[in-house]
Amino acid sequence: MSVAMRRKALIIISSAHDLRIAEPAHVGSISTGFFLVELAEILRTFGDEYDFTFATPDGRAPQLDINGIALAMHAGSAFGLTIGLTMIEQAGRKPDIQGLRRRHRGLAERREREVRLLEQHLGGIPVSRILPNTEPELVEYREELVERLSNLPAIPFASLETIVQRHRDRSDAFNLAEFDFVHVPGGHAPMADLTSDAWLGETLHVVRENGGVISLICHGPVALASTWWRVDEDGEPYRLVENAFTAAKVTVADKRSELIAFTVSYPHVPGERSRPTSYADEILRDAGFSLAGTINPTSARAVYDSELRVLTGNGPQAIDVQTSRLSQALVGIRQGLPASR
Repeated sequence: MSVAMRRKALIIISSAHDLRIAEPAHVGSISTGFFLVELAEILRTFGDEYDFTFATPDGRAPQLDINGIALAMHAGSAFGLTIGLTMIEQAGRKPDIQGLRRRHRGLAERREREVRLLEQHLGGIPVSRILPNTEPELVEYREELVERLSNLPAIPFASLETIVQRHRDRSDAFNLAEFDFVHVPGGHAPMADLTSDAWLGETLHVVRENGGVISLICHGPVALASTWWRVDEDGEPYRLVENAFTAAKVTVADKRSELIAFTVSYPHVPGERSRPTSYADEILRDAGFSLAGTINPTSARAVYDSELRVLTGNGPQAIDVQTSRLSQALVGIRQGLPASR
């Protein structure tokens, strides 16, 4: 496909490197970042047809959350079972790391494919620090990954203000109307900088008004709370009286899954009660959104509102389903097929 024929997509990634937590109070914050698994499948599926523009709220490079590339994170619909199994397999003082990787060869191979996509598209980005409850397999793997990424050039990221201002500049060829979709991956980082950003709200409104699909996953859907804000022609933010986005039913990493993570998984501070300062589903409810959940918080759920063209998924377990739904939505839009939810 020639360059002139290639389609366009916008990838918005949180640039937060730390997440403030409520408990334990003396810790204050933990190292965080975005989840690669919730982005890489999008890059793999659409990479042959699309050119990607990468942006963060402030133009600072995003940080990869090392915990988001645990082997279980790549298990898709088997996420719940696999994360429990791999945690058990790593219990004890000297877990068999190589044996773990051999037993889960398919997951290790998928991770490697996704890390190569990271190297290709995002270059030498930073990696989050090891937490006290980070899986031993990741403690070992991080050294290799940091070395790999440190040998790559840093790739510039546009700020969302720059994205909007370029779109408004008639002398600039950049036009958000030409973008088929925007995708926002999760991890905990979006909780730090995507919930009340006026330039983010303006970007999402412009994409919606021009018929683009908005895809958000895991904690990424909290970006919809920013759609209560827009930015006027003078660059001044203002709050909307009515927000068209709130008509969309969405799904997100919910409070139950968050409490599980802060009790037994990597955000947990060993030996102490650990809690975040807020929960993604509560942020969206408070912002006026209706939520679609699951009985089992580890099961995959993707929800598409075809009228507003908003697609959301509830976590890494949903990325394959969500990517498929995004492909279907884009094909339907191009072919002028009747909308379906």
